[in-house]
Parts: sequence; C-alpha cells; structure tokens
Amino acid sequence: MSKPIEGGSTAIAVSGLQAQKKRIQILAENIANANSTARTAGGEPYRRQIPVFKVEQMGGDEGVVLSGVKADPKPFPQAYDPGHPAANAAGYVLLPNVNSLAESLDLKQAMKAYEANLNVLDTQDAMEKATLSILDKK
Repeated sequence: MSKPIEGGSTAIAVSGLQAQKKRIQILAENIANANSTARTAGGEPYRRQIPVFKVEQMGGDEGVVLSGVKADPKPFPQAYDPGHPAANAAGYVLLPNVNSLAESLDLKQAMKAYEANLNVLDTQDAMEKATLSILDKK
C-alpha cells in the first residue's frame, strides 16, 4: 500500500475537514441551547457562539484553522413570562440570541463543506491507486 502524499491537496482537505468538524460542534451546541434561559432573575441566557476561522500556511499551500470562538453580541430577545424563575421585575425573561432555523441552515452548509473535503480525499486516493496500477503494469 502506498503512503499518502503529504501536503498539497491532502493538507488543504484535512484542514477543511477539521475546521468544518469544529464548526459543526459549535453549531450543534448553539442549537442544543436555543431554549436555555437563565436560571435566576438577572442572569443571562445562553449566548450564541460564532466560530472564527483564519487562513494558515501549510508548506506552500494555504489551509483553514479555527482561530477562536466569539460570543454573538446581538441583544437577547425578551418574552413576557412573569412566572419564570429568570423573569425580571417587569415579568420579562431574556431568551438566547440563537435563531434555530439559521443555525440549522448553517449546519447543513457545514455538513456539505465537510462532505466536499472528504470527496477531495477520496478522489486523490483513487487517482493515486490508478497511478500505481499503471506503474505496476509497466
């Protein structure tokens, strides 16, 4: 069996896989906490997390890495629920600033990007095997 070629398209595709995996994890956490309010009055609900990526040199090529995660600065929506333990004096509860529909669509896009990077690796592997097969016949 041949050793895979290091760098080039392999490194780029692997960096894409790793970045999308982390993105998927963050999106899943956002979706899971879309209804997580504070437990007590005056507390903050879950704040949406946003992955931040950067380009990184990989030999002569460029890949992508997660450079950090930042909290979404958008304000929390409010709902009137005076019986809720986290309700303020006026009876309003702060809700997470997570839009479940937008997060689900972003998750779908991240999964497609992950799949595209897998396809790059599969195609490269098939090309390497075909090349070795041709060379073995000579």
